Amino acid sequence: MSTTTENGMGGQWSTSREKTYKKTTSSALKGAIQLGIGYTVGNLTSKPDRDVLMQDFYVVESVCLPSEGSNLTPAHHYPDFRFKTYAPLAFRYFRDLFGIKPDDYLYSMVNEPLIELVNPGASGSLFYLTSDDEFIIKTVQHKEAKFLQRLLPGYYMNLNQNPRTLLPKFYGLYCIQSGGINIRLVVMNNVLPRSVKMHYKYDLKGSTYKRRASRKEREKSCPTYKDLDFQDMHEEGLYFDPETYNNLMKTLQRDCRVLESFKIMDYSLLLGVHVPDHHHRDGGESGQAGGDGRRPVGQRVLYSTALESIQGDGKASEALATDDTMGGIPAKTLKEEKLLIFLGIIDILQSYRFIKKLEHSWKALVYDGDSVSVHRPGFYASRFLKFMSTRVFRKTHPIRSSPSKRTRNSIPALKSCSQEILSSQADDRSEEKERTDRLGGARSLASLDGNVVFGSYMRPDLVPPTPGFYEGSMGTISTSSIFVNVDNQTEDRDDLASSSTFTLEDSAICLTSEQSTMDVDIDRDDGSVLDVYL
Repeated sequence: MSTTTENGMGGQWSTSREKTYKKTTSSALKGAIQLGIGYTVGNLTSKPDRDVLMQDFYVVESVCLPSEGSNLTPAHHYPDFRFKTYAPLAFRYFRDLFGIKPDDYLYSMVNEPLIELVNPGASGSLFYLTSDDEFIIKTVQHKEAKFLQRLLPGYYMNLNQNPRTLLPKFYGLYCIQSGGINIRLVVMNNVLPRSVKMHYKYDLKGSTYKRRASRKEREKSCPTYKDLDFQDMHEEGLYFDPETYNNLMKTLQRDCRVLESFKIMDYSLLLGVHVPDHHHRDGGESGQAGGDGRRPVGQRVLYSTALESIQGDGKASEALATDDTMGGIPAKTLKEEKLLIFLGIIDILQSYRFIKKLEHSWKALVYDGDSVSVHRPGFYASRFLKFMSTRVFRKTHPIRSSPSKRTRNSIPALKSCSQEILSSQADDRSEEKERTDRLGGARSLASLDGNVVFGSYMRPDLVPPTPGFYEGSMGTISTSSIFVNVDNQTEDRDDLASSSTFTLEDSAICLTSEQSTMDVDIDRDDGSVLDVYL
């Protein structure tokens, strides 16, 4: 292996020195993977489609592939090995759910040699990428493979409810046995496509303890940074429009709830940032062009891109058809620099078991227990979401349009008009009060038999209540007022000192408003008659 090329994961392809994994050369391992998957997937097509049953999650099929070949298997130049397939019917259902046809799956896995990624993570696992950018093949430990087997029924239920997720999408679980060594493999979706150059790449957990990239990692051509590095390099965070931000956070919350229910922690958000301006300044070089120089097409698997994973039905396809995003989520910096974001949750095969509990207890004694990566699932999920929603992803606030000139000019005019109305009403009330004081008892008159009070104090049935000064709704001020007209009113005070009575001859009190008019005539014909005329 002599080619050296950059990939979407930020590392490099295999160099002239061939790597080994469990005493197995990388070339032999890649050949065994392609032979085993080619046989099992081809053999599975002969089985009829049916509903997935509970026992299908625990089925393990095994086939022996000798180097000289057999009646069922082809000959090859690799050591003899046995190939195991876990839950073949269940994983076939998962592939169908994401629109992966058996022929397309075989073409991606077998047609061209697999591309080896050089240590993109710190787990020590080997990573292989298919030439069409669709699938990642990762070696996993025995405990991770067993945990995935136990996880499959719940994973099946979650995908049925919500295929649009940022969780890893598993398409197959296999094991290669050769010379007493077991090499377990899982096939997943590719989060960071090679067709787009990642200018920044982050592994984010939401913790701060030892969350900086090492000096060796920083020396790489495209290093993978961590949480504290992100805060230093993107202090203001990444900005999305409100709808995209809400969809993204809703997807993360739903996924974290699922992981917490499975008691999973220590997962990460793999975040790739593509800067289109840097891309144009660099001469338009993509992360990896095809061998024929043509630009690779976008990923074809359903819900495999970040944009599809957070949007509703129909939106993602429209965005891909109109925008040159290659499945990335459009974003901006605080300085309005355009970005494309590629992301997905990785490393979910870590459960909070006894060993992890001991690790957290030991680190909590030496350091701040809430800052270390390993923590109980509930706290880990809440810390993860808080970090993503406050430090990493931000919502842009729409700019409110300024009011029109007409609107701005009308506000002082409205205030002036309302002040004039209120002042006029106050003047009317003061004049009315003065007139009432001069009348000396317009609202309260004495009769021959005693005091008879007009108004709403003792006899409300004689004079109806006058309407208020304010009528209508929403602060509308009515200009109606109360006018008290006293016409032809005379007072005979000849006998005032002796009899203490009032005589109003030919007098009338007219109360007038916008709604009704009432005339009240008081005549002293016999000294005891009071007539009310409507």
